[in-house]
Formats: sequence, C-alpha cells, structure tokens
Amino acid sequence: MSFFYSRRFLPLFITQFLGAFNDNLLKNSLVMLITYKLASGQDGNAQLLVTLAAGLFILPFFIFSATAGQIADKFDRARITRMVKFVEIIIMFAATLGFYLENAWFLIFVLFMMGTHSTFFGPIKFALLPQHLQDNELLLGNAYIEAGTFLAILFGTILGGVLILHPQGITLVSAALLIIAIAGYISSRYIPVSEAPEPSLIIKKNIWKETWHIVGFARANKRVFLCIIGISWFWLVGATYLSQFPTYAKDVLHAQPSIVTLFLTVFSIGIGIGSFLCNKLLGGQIKSNYVPAAMFGMTLFGIDLYFASIGNSLASEPLIGLTEFIASPTNIRILFDLLSVSICSGLYIVPLYAIMQHDSEPRYRARIIAANNIVNALFMVAAAIITLLMLSAHFTIPQVFLLMAIANGLVAIYIYRLLPRIRKNHNH
Repeated sequence: MSFFYSRRFLPLFITQFLGAFNDNLLKNSLVMLITYKLASGQDGNAQLLVTLAAGLFILPFFIFSATAGQIADKFDRARITRMVKFVEIIIMFAATLGFYLENAWFLIFVLFMMGTHSTFFGPIKFALLPQHLQDNELLLGNAYIEAGTFLAILFGTILGGVLILHPQGITLVSAALLIIAIAGYISSRYIPVSEAPEPSLIIKKNIWKETWHIVGFARANKRVFLCIIGISWFWLVGATYLSQFPTYAKDVLHAQPSIVTLFLTVFSIGIGIGSFLCNKLLGGQIKSNYVPAAMFGMTLFGIDLYFASIGNSLASEPLIGLTEFIASPTNIRILFDLLSVSICSGLYIVPLYAIMQHDSEPRYRARIIAANNIVNALFMVAAAIITLLMLSAHFTIPQVFLLMAIANGLVAIYIYRLLPRIRKNHNH
C-alpha cells in the first residue's frame, strides 16, 4: 500500500482513472443524446448510430495499436503520456463544439478520436507499471488499476446519462469533459521520467504488416500469449454482460433504468473486491494459481444467474423501481450472482495482467501490450457478433448468459489442463 501515494504510481493511477472516466462520460452522453434527441432529426436510426459509435470507438485499437506500441518502446513514456493527454484536451474542445452544434456525425468522429487517444495511452500505462513498481508491488498495482478502471467506467457512464438529459446538459457535459481532460494532463506531468527501453527502434510505417508482426511476436512467448488470450476472454465475457444489462433489466426483470445503474455498480464493486482479494491470496506473488478456480466460479454463478432469471415473471404493470426490486428475494439472488461473477472476474484478470507485464521482454513490453489490446478488441467484436447471432436466433438474455457461462467453464477446463505447462515455462 505504501507505493500508492508515491510519485511512481499515484500520478499514473489518477491519469488513467480520469482518462477512462472521460471515455465513458463522452460515450454515454453521446448515446443518450442520440437516443433521445438527435437521431430523429438527422435521417438516422438511433440504434444504428449508437452501434456505429461503439464500433468506431474500438476501430482505432485495430488500426493504431502497432504504432502506439512502437512509440511507447522508443520514447520516454512519461513524455508521450503528457503529449497524449494534451491531445485529449483538444479532442474535448472538439466534443464541446459537437454538442453545441448537436451534430451526431461530428460527435461520432470525436468519439473515434477519443478511441485513438485511448489506443496510444493503453500500452504506456501498462508498460509503466513494471518499470516503476517492484515485483512484489506489481500485483497490487494492477489491482488498483483494474478496480479504478471499472469505477471510472461506472462513474463516467452514470454522470454522462444524468448530465446530458439535464436542461443545461450540453453545457454541463462540455464543462465536465474539459475539466477532466485538463486534470488528466496536470496529473500526467507528475509521472516520473521513464527511460525509453529501445530508443534506436525504427518505427515501421506499414500499419497492417506491423500489426500482424506484433501479434506474431507476442505468440513467441507462450506464457505471455496465453495471458493475452485469457485477458481477451475476460473482455469477451465482460462485454457480453455489460452490453445486455439494459435489455435484461427492462425486458426480463421488468425494471426501471435505475436497475441498470445498480447492476453496473455491483459489477464494478465486485471487480474491485476480486482484484484486491487476488493480491491478498497470493501475497503479492505473481502466480496464476487461482485463475482456473476463479473461472469455475464465474461459470457456477453465471449458471445460477440463468436459473434465478427464469424464475422472474414478465409483469405487465409499470416497470418496478429500486425499492420494489430489492424487496424480492429472487432479485437479491440475481444481485448476489452478479456480484460473485464480478468478484471471480477480478480474481481471474489481475494475475494475468501482472504475468503479461512481468514476463515480457522490457525492450518489447509496450508492443506486447499493444498486441494484447489488438486481441482484446477482436474478442470484444466477437462478443458483439456472437450475442447478435444468438439474439437473432431468438435466444433470451438469460439463455445468452447461460451459454456464456458454459463456454467459460469449458475454457476454464482447458486452462486448468495448461496450468502445469505454464508454470514449467515460467520456471525456465
């Protein structure tokens, strides 16, 4: 805990927290504005525009991750962070203009630029952790980052939805975006100098060729690449849950939008609990011992979530509010299952990030993390496609959760069988 308030960690934590906060504040403000105000006046279907916005936010991770990884390995990462955060301020000025013009297409372009900003910052933040922290601090450092990220997602999502629908919503959202971006830039200036691991690196200009090369390079270290696949699987499962919460609350549980916020809160708190529990159980040691058990826990509570959900009757009366929702024992069971799934998820994901960072060759670490971001994005797109196909085939949301839980269990068995080999590679 002593390192949390040190200059080698706290400025980075604040910078990444504010960046994730702004990402989600912008995204949800845009989604709510499109859904309730803009789509009808711009010859666009709201759902189409929202889907396009989500896709364009992820797209930069495919296009620019290879370049971002090379830059983060070639130059002082603290200096690059300051540059990226300064660009974020410019992007937020553009967002302010878009909100005042109420131009959905321009705002979607701004969201693409924000995704680009996140693409360049991603390899830096995870490469800085092992550069500034001791080995026995790395697990806890990742726990703070993961817990902070999910809380930032929660706060940004809630604030975006609340502010944009206020009578002065555009002014409030614009001011918040700019203030947070400026605060992120200020905090980035306190990140200590981080010497470039490979200053002689020549940055390749062929984006697609280098993307393929970086992913191939990550595959050369089997232990690291297995962690990348494991992390990407987490984002596939997590994206499936998070994307279906609104429909699940409304159509399955017949609940008001406040219940979606409750689900996001429970999920974020659970990730935080699991992240710190992981550090406690492992005593700060970078090991994968609890990864299969955590996955089996995700499967167990995911299956129980299905059975709890099908016990809910579809009522015809008005949507129930928070007080009525938590008065039902079945709904308490649902909340318990969601909390347990997320605790297991935190226990699962933190050691994988720590192992990936620790076992990566320092000269190539940022490029390895860039490869992780590319594979993460692929898995998240796959989650969207798989979910869309299941819903098109008339699967219910609880059935989607059930199949995801079963698939997770099969992956857990595979990882459990691989574990002796992973440990062997680590010992060598």
